Amino acid sequence: MTETQTKTSSPEFRAAAGAIDGLRNDLLRDVLAYRPLPPLNPGGRLIRRLPEGARKPAVWTPHALVLFAAFLVMMAGFTEWEYRLLMGLVPAIPVVMTLVRPVAAFWASLLATVFCGVLGSDGLWGPGAFLAQIVVMVVVAARTRPRTAAWMWLLTLLFGMLLEGGDPSITAPVAVLSAFALLVVAVVQIRRDAEREVTVQRTVTAVERDRRTLLEERTTIARELHDVVAHHMSVVAIQAEAAPYRVENPPPELEQAFVTIRENAVAALTELRRVLGVVRAEDYEAPDAPQPTLAVLDGLLDNVRETGLETEKVITGAVRELPQGVELSAYRIVQEALSNSLRHAPGASARVELSYVLGGLGLRVVNGPPRGLVKPSPGAGHGITGMRERVAMLNGEMTAGATADGGYEIAVFLPVPLSDLPEPRGTAGGDADTVVVERDGRA
Repeated sequence: MTETQTKTSSPEFRAAAGAIDGLRNDLLRDVLAYRPLPPLNPGGRLIRRLPEGARKPAVWTPHALVLFAAFLVMMAGFTEWEYRLLMGLVPAIPVVMTLVRPVAAFWASLLATVFCGVLGSDGLWGPGAFLAQIVVMVVVAARTRPRTAAWMWLLTLLFGMLLEGGDPSITAPVAVLSAFALLVVAVVQIRRDAEREVTVQRTVTAVERDRRTLLEERTTIARELHDVVAHHMSVVAIQAEAAPYRVENPPPELEQAFVTIRENAVAALTELRRVLGVVRAEDYEAPDAPQPTLAVLDGLLDNVRETGLETEKVITGAVRELPQGVELSAYRIVQEALSNSLRHAPGASARVELSYVLGGLGLRVVNGPPRGLVKPSPGAGHGITGMRERVAMLNGEMTAGATADGGYEIAVFLPVPLSDLPEPRGTAGGDADTVVVERDGRA
């Protein structure tokens, strides 16, 4: 490697090349680009607080401030009695240009400074040129980025020293005042960018959290359904194997049919375990007890009552055994709804309503407003997400929202085809219009 190549690849050279490239991108490329200053967001937090009639003109506040600054620059230039019209208008033009062509406005401001310095009697930085340069740099920095502000400040300092024969004292007031102004603008920009980045990250985090919650809930549902379906498929396989022995001298066709049924059941069970088994965690253990159904809902309500939540159960219609997936989902929905009541409405009472109809199962859980001194626990809404997943899995419908008295209501309908409905197992009264109400475990 030659010495030239070593210098070319050195960190100092790369830093200098990057700085020059930044100057070229910020102040030399697309100098005349048309970049109109956009109005403020009408939905901003400051504009939203204004009266309705003042919101529309308020979005043009930045434009009005720039035009007012141009007016002040023009008034400052009028102090020069000779050529007072030119001394006022020329430096004000770059200020107005910042509304549409910010980069060109900076270079126009330097030219206006030279023009005023030649015609004026106050030297290079007359009142109009002084104020115009500060305003232009502030507006352009606010419309671009902090790096551009640094380049403008440095170029202004070099520009003043060059025209004043290398004497920095004449340009020092402009350099000091502009440095403070640009520093404030840069701090505001950095803070605004940081807030925007935090907002983006929070949004991404919330989306990822919701997605993770959704996947976790689907995994839980898949595990439970795996246990339910695996149990039934095992029963089918065992019954198919034992069925030929219950018939004396069964025909070969019947034996072969039962063999085929058993083989298909075993194959389906193996495939089910292979596909759905991947959702199990390494430390997951299948429950020893069967998955819960609505038949054991009273045990859940008793446990909830022990924690201090007053519950009431209402059953309407002819109680019947539903498909196990429907019963399991209904049980889990009631369980999660009561858990939400404990967390978000301490001291309130809850009501669980089950409506058995021909088309399926209606489910409603409603709690009153929180009472007492215990504060509600914050939640991320994961329970509602899980309920919706279970309802969507069964092609059901669900609504959830606050009630008029400050409580919360969850209403679900789980459809069940008539062909899937077994015979009713009866109610306390044995008729389809029976209503059973239980409060605190007492009917």
